Amino acid sequence: MKTIGIIYNARIPEALDLSNAIANELSPQQSSWISPAEDLESLRQRAGETDLVITAGGDGTILRAVRVTAPWGIPILGINMGRLGFMTELQVHEALERLPQYLNGSCRVEEHNMVQAELVRSEARPEAGQAEGPFHALNDVVMARGSVSRVLTIRARIDGADLASLRADGMILSTATGSTGYSLAVGGPILDPLSQSLVLKPIAAHVGLSASLVLDPAAEVEFHLEGAQDAALSVDGFEDLPMKSGDWVKIKQSPLKAKFLRSMPHSHFYATLTRRLGFSVRGQ
Repeated sequence: MKTIGIIYNARIPEALDLSNAIANELSPQQSSWISPAEDLESLRQRAGETDLVITAGGDGTILRAVRVTAPWGIPILGINMGRLGFMTELQVHEALERLPQYLNGSCRVEEHNMVQAELVRSEARPEAGQAEGPFHALNDVVMARGSVSRVLTIRARIDGADLASLRADGMILSTATGSTGYSLAVGGPILDPLSQSLVLKPIAAHVGLSASLVLDPAAEVEFHLEGAQDAALSVDGFEDLPMKSGDWVKIKQSPLKAKFLRSMPHSHFYATLTRRLGFSVRGQ
């Protein structure tokens, strides 16, 4: 690994200090660059010649970094400076000591599925039929209430078949990685992060389907906005697009993969699950 990129969360004061410390630990044969996660344009310019990205922050920092690393197939090594850290590999106190084992090529690369979404405007609007996107998400695609706090009327379709028409605060289509995020917060299931399945979860359904559905990886899902209420489409919490009645979203597996550098066994996810969720295990 000749070029290492270090992306940090600028809202965490210690993150820049850790980033500089990591850069100082690299060998003379390795070059590095450091950038805040918010500077997306700068990150895109640097990504092409980067072999590994190290993130200093939390899962949100990784979600920002993936927007740059996934198109280039660059693996991420995450250092947790946030609260949950489901996608991170290292804790701050061990990062510098353990870093060399990740740089000497003895670790594995783990691939996580992503989804892509396209927004299609209503036939009644000038831009009708023109799909916006695709937008790629590691966690989830969410259609939810807009600026006015009113329930939405949403028609959900899977592989062209009508599934349900419901009144709800919104709909989530989540990846396995995203199943520990917003989907879990509204009662969705937790999937193994290496699963290719998708999770469809209504948000506070008032009428119609309220249960979660675990979908085949090849499923193509559509959210149609019906009724008079405006909505917003959110992709990993970064792309936020206004929607009006008649607009619809089509979502399917993305050709992109998020890659993570790992040395921990896969069982580490389960070993730390209850701790990350703030639960305790008897005897600990």
